[in-house]
Amino acid sequence: MSGALARAAGGGKMADESPFRRNIRLFLSSRLSTVSAAVVLGFVVLAVAAPLFAPQDPNETDLLRRLQPPVWMAGGEWGYLLGCDALGRDILSRIIYGARISIFIGIFVVLMATCIGIVAGLAAGYLRGWTDVVISRLVDILLGFPYLIFAIALIAMMGPGLQNLLLALVYKEWVVPCRLVRGETLAAREVEYVEAARALGASRRHIMLREILPNILSPVIVVSTIRVAHVIILEASLSFLGLGVQPPTASWGSMVADGRSYMLESWWVSTFPGLAILLLVLAINVASQGLRDAFDPKFHD
Repeated sequence: MSGALARAAGGGKMADESPFRRNIRLFLSSRLSTVSAAVVLGFVVLAVAAPLFAPQDPNETDLLRRLQPPVWMAGGEWGYLLGCDALGRDILSRIIYGARISIFIGIFVVLMATCIGIVAGLAAGYLRGWTDVVISRLVDILLGFPYLIFAIALIAMMGPGLQNLLLALVYKEWVVPCRLVRGETLAAREVEYVEAARALGASRRHIMLREILPNILSPVIVVSTIRVAHVIILEASLSFLGLGVQPPTASWGSMVADGRSYMLESWWVSTFPGLAILLLVLAINVASQGLRDAFDPKFHD
């Protein structure tokens, strides 16, 4: 009898659990998703506290250590664990500082693009009419251009640099959350609580921001998390082509490009920055998949 009461009490606690806490519990129940989130958090900590973790100045050159191998190879030193590049700069320190650039650009671009996309998607999905036509046609036009080529063309016109790189990525990235929010808004505008708010005389702004937006944020957050990984790859690609962050600022894409000429004899110059990109992007994608499974009701048992 006591066991039945305990199970009933536990069931009552589960029933009283808020949806957000339930979703977090579901996310943490996946070991792979939890480990991936820990890896992403580790990269964030490295980026924020780069001066504490970097063993050397990332921009300090030492031609006497030009193409010095990693510590486990002949000629390596413990002060330069992953070796040095063609200018004698510490690769590990540049990877740590390069995490700042990649994570900052990924989060900033997705955050700005999501804000723009939410506003445009809400307006298109709820107001309909000419507003929907104009926004939808603009989205279709931008989707007609491959993302990387579009960014290359914009940066070629504006010039390379961090600010122009951010603008070029935001110009195209907002269409993804815009399409998602528009579709979710079209479905939500016909539900009972929206019709009730409309019948009570609520303004369009109130309905969009207070009634519809809170109920469609979960898929937007999940998709935005996935897009961070996509933006990081784009930034690395543009930096690899010399159109992103300019030297001597450490960037994973430019570090990979710097080692192209030494791949056979000094493979570590390009390999370790490439592995950093792979690890971070893979961790973000796996963690995002866990978020989708936890926060999307369609994937709940």
